[in-house]
Amino acid sequence: MPMKLTKVEKENKLIIERKLYVQRHKLILYRDKCVGCEFCSLVCPREAITITVPEKENGKAKKPIIDVDAEKCHFCGVCNAVCMFGAIQVTVNDNAVIPVVEKESFPKFVRDIMVDESKCPIECIECEEACPFNLIKVKVLSPEGEEVGNLDAYPDKSKLKVKIDIDIDSCPCCKLCEVKCPEGAIRVSKIVHGLIKIRTELCPEGCRDCVDVCPIPGVLTVGEDGKVKVNEFHCVYCGVCRLVCPVEDAIELKRFYIKHTPVKSGAWNTALEKLTSTEAMIRELMAKGYARARTSVEKRLC
Repeated sequence: MPMKLTKVEKENKLIIERKLYVQRHKLILYRDKCVGCEFCSLVCPREAITITVPEKENGKAKKPIIDVDAEKCHFCGVCNAVCMFGAIQVTVNDNAVIPVVEKESFPKFVRDIMVDESKCPIECIECEEACPFNLIKVKVLSPEGEEVGNLDAYPDKSKLKVKIDIDIDSCPCCKLCEVKCPEGAIRVSKIVHGLIKIRTELCPEGCRDCVDVCPIPGVLTVGEDGKVKVNEFHCVYCGVCRLVCPVEDAIELKRFYIKHTPVKSGAWNTALEKLTSTEAMIRELMAKGYARARTSVEKRLC
């Protein structure tokens, strides 16, 4: 039994803390980072996470609100592992830890982002401005490695170098920075591959709820015909649009594949089935089986 269990809202954060005799577990939900998607609630093994769609404000839909039941949460870190936006953090004695990942019973999402800073012009900040989550910071460094604040005051700009810092753990890999980069210095691979369709014939007249809550600019827009259009290239398949849609089946969203680190546990198979589908889970299991068989054959031949 915990010595003390607390749940507080503080500075745009939900903090749940469990104090034991020798350990202190904490779960922090950063509401400014949370987009209200369904990933954490789908995979929580204790069903401790719930989603509420709030009432509209001034005619505009608001993003769903995530809540965590402190009594049910056992700080396993599954929600931390699957949050594409880095909105959830689990700590043990104030050290960032994802217990299920450390125990190798759950994977982490792979964020495949490559940056060739040698291609970056000194004064270009296109990628920084393109990121809708302010995760990119472009710095100009002197030959000594110090950040240069005033470029005009530096006599020889040919000796300066560009340094791009990206908050990788909070990046949903929407590829906006890649598209906006004029020099092709950034390459981003999606975490989730899927499909999204808007059945506009089912949409209520004038409804823009999905457009209001979509966290990625330009993915959902309203065309000249008044119908919602989808730019699937930048969609991260978070499902926020479907959560707020007032008409069932007006939005079709499917996830086919999630890029993640290797894992053998059956816990991930259950989570993958909930995030994608039974078919996608079976495909992954079959792929793992083929890989194991190939490795076995290669070892015998060697």
